[in-house]
Parts: sequence; structure tokens; C-alpha cells
Amino acid sequence: MLYPVAIEKGTSTEAFGVVFPDVQGCYSAGDSFEQALLNAKEALDTHLELLAGDGILPPQASNIDDHINNPEFAGWVWALVDIDLEPYLGKAGKINVTLPNLLTKQIDDLVKAHPHYKSRSNFLQLAAMHEIQNISAP
Repeated sequence: MLYPVAIEKGTSTEAFGVVFPDVQGCYSAGDSFEQALLNAKEALDTHLELLAGDGILPPQASNIDDHINNPEFAGWVWALVDIDLEPYLGKAGKINVTLPNLLTKQIDDLVKAHPHYKSRSNFLQLAAMHEIQNISAP
């Protein structure tokens, strides 16, 4: 999953600050832009690990375009941090799901057309997480 990250430009005396708008409480910094980005990935990994330990699903990543014009981040630089969510979802278990044939075909066609969905199961997992987070959102 690609998480948008806002990076506040540093100076010769101040570090580059890092904020994940979609992950409340996840911050980091670095002495250079590159170090800030590397530290951001490490901070996100650690944050997601703590959430998983508390039985909380990783937050859904939004589109970076949703944040670019946010005045709170005016003048900040945007990047994306790619995180594999599998380690933070717990052990996989098989379930039996019954779906209408047409829906199954549409899912399979979509998975073929978009390789970032690794499989039908991955697509259904992401769809379920998205729906759970939409219902749980305040």
C-alpha cells in the first residue's frame, strides 16, 4: 500500500520533519531529505506493528491528491512510502465464501488488469479492510 507522507523542509540547523496524514500519531525526522524518507518508512513499519499488537487494522491510505492542497502542509514536499501490509494483518486463515459467478468473474478480470492486486484473495482482503474502515470512520 502506498501511504502519502509530508516532509517539512529542513535547514542546516533543523531536521526534515515527516508526517503521515493517514496514520494518526506517526511522525519522524531526518537530517537530510533522503534520511527523512528512510526514517519515515521505519517509523511507519514500527507504528503498524504496534497497531497490529493492539489488534487494530492498518489505516487505509488515501490518495496523495487528497492532501496536496491542505493548508496545514503548505510548502511541504510530498512522497509515497510503499508498505506491505501482510505482516500487520495476522496469520492467514482459509474461509469458504460464496459469491455470484458474475461478481467472481468481475473480480478476476479486475485482478488480471491490475497486478497490484496479487490474487482474488488479496483483492477481497483489501476490499474488506476498506469497507470496515469506512464503517468504523467517525
